[in-house]
Amino acid sequence: MGEIAVGRGNWANASARSKARKANLLNETQMRQLMQQGPDTIAASIADAGYSKELNLYSKRLSGADLIEAALSHNLDRDLSEVMGYCQGRLRRIVSVFALRFSYHNAKTVLRAVNSGVSSEDLANMVLPEENDLNTDWLELANQSNTLADAALSMRGTPWGSGISGVDSDAPLQVYEDVLDRHYYRDAVSALKSSGHEHRALLTHLRTEIDYRNIINLLRALRQNISTEQRSELMLEGGQTLRDNMLRNAAQAESEEALIEVLRRLPNMDTSGLEEAIQAAGESGGLDPVVSYLESQQRDSLRRLSHRNPLSAFPVIYYLESKVLEVRNIRLLVRGKAAGLSDEVIEAHMNI
Repeated sequence: MGEIAVGRGNWANASARSKARKANLLNETQMRQLMQQGPDTIAASIADAGYSKELNLYSKRLSGADLIEAALSHNLDRDLSEVMGYCQGRLRRIVSVFALRFSYHNAKTVLRAVNSGVSSEDLANMVLPEENDLNTDWLELANQSNTLADAALSMRGTPWGSGISGVDSDAPLQVYEDVLDRHYYRDAVSALKSSGHEHRALLTHLRTEIDYRNIINLLRALRQNISTEQRSELMLEGGQTLRDNMLRNAAQAESEEALIEVLRRLPNMDTSGLEEAIQAAGESGGLDPVVSYLESQQRDSLRRLSHRNPLSAFPVIYYLESKVLEVRNIRLLVRGKAAGLSDEVIEAHMNI
């Protein structure tokens, strides 16, 4: 049975507007056409796909790949603000659970900049351009922080700031990032649980995402020879199938083969495609095939849920995820072109 719209909110209107925006995103054919172009030509091509305003704004001081990178980030921020602006009532509260992860991402960006000693000026030029008004507070925060502890203190009063307020002042960056991930998912699960049983499919979707994050974290930890105790500390709670004993068993697996055996025993976990992705990752030396596979599984699920639940938050969330994917693909494409990578290598890292 599909989820239904309940409570105050413009469910039908927001769903229709999100579907219209989704239809205007670049399709697979258009994305492959971009692969045949250089950075300057790509900029001209994506201008007609809704990026012209930001490209014109940054063309005053940037060009080539730098121009496209800045325009993509600014456009995504503007798009997110517009979507949140047309969601009302209970719908807005539900969508904000997923939209808040963008703020957590920016918090990580600032922490990484502070940890690396990147100046606020360089941060403004490279990652959080000051032409974007939404970056003003983030840049000010970076400018006022000399250490990770300073940055954490400056973030107090925010959801992400409360998450890292208890971290030891001398903790490394990875600890801060892990705590942010744990805090986001814990609060997101709690928010969806309190939204009522009619949104249980959304909660299942989020919990499956946690499962996938745990699988990736475990594979990365095994390749880095991290101890069992440390692997357990990396685990995110609240997953759909990797819970309690199963989560502990997965963390105790001493090899990829042992981890797969644990996953095979999980209900509703199809490991055939995952095993192929893990094998491909072993051949390539990186985890990109696994990440791409799990992300595609989650997107396919979100697409089906969006079609099955037209008067719900799913069409809005599916659009946001699709927009993020478009921006990421274009960014990877431009970076790859600028680095002189072949089209085959670039495509292997994209999701099209």
